[in-house]
Amino acid sequence: MDKKLKLMVAAACIMLALFVFAQKKTKDPAPTPRIEYITIVDLTQKISERSPNWEGLEKSPFEAKTVGTFDKDGYFAREFTMPEHFSTHIDAPAHFSRGVWTVDQIPPERLIGPLVLLDVTEQCAANRDYQITLDDLARWEKANQAIPQGSIVIASTGWAKKFNNMKEYRGAGVDGVMHFPGFSLDAAKFLVDQRGVYALGIDTMSIDPGNAANFPVHHYTLPRNIYQIENVGDLSKVPDSGAIVVAAPMKLEGGSGAPARVLALLK
Repeated sequence: MDKKLKLMVAAACIMLALFVFAQKKTKDPAPTPRIEYITIVDLTQKISERSPNWEGLEKSPFEAKTVGTFDKDGYFAREFTMPEHFSTHIDAPAHFSRGVWTVDQIPPERLIGPLVLLDVTEQCAANRDYQITLDDLARWEKANQAIPQGSIVIASTGWAKKFNNMKEYRGAGVDGVMHFPGFSLDAAKFLVDQRGVYALGIDTMSIDPGNAANFPVHHYTLPRNIYQIENVGDLSKVPDSGAIVVAAPMKLEGGSGAPARVLALLK
């Protein structure tokens, strides 16, 4: 066999090998990698006419109207109206400050982070005006570690169990002042300035305690692009540390806030 013929045979063999390899990859694609979790806990309250509202109005600010039925249209659809800040929702920084992020501008990487769960249910059961303190943060860090930068810190006060009873959930007195737990300004400042957290969350109507005047925690955190998650659902199945939070608000252009689906991922 002359040299030219040998080269032609070698080239043909290489081409055949490449063809067979390509066919094998087409028939047997590699499996898609999956991130698996033992448990996914939904921390979201339902949105309905029964959801408590800030003003305590008997007529709910949420309204859903059926616009398509199977019998008439062959499909089911509704249209709804509601405030931006209703049921489980995010307060965007723009809610209390100009020139900071609206809800659609919050970077997506800030909507996912390690969960720091502050369990203050006992303190709040004894005092409905309880404010989360620096001592509460110190206890968490003693039991776990320094609160990681980029964390989403959520307080479990036990108030989620009251969600379906607007009177109990708001705790308004005869003077109209609401009574439910929240963060102290000192604790919020520490979390923002010393620990660099991404967000504060709570299972009450507000990050600020119900009886706080002028929303001091809102005024401190939101201008610093620290968003808030309010009306979080039941936190009893979530550990103090080790979970990941996903807070996914509706991407409302220019919104001061939006309803959100909040999930805890437990490995």
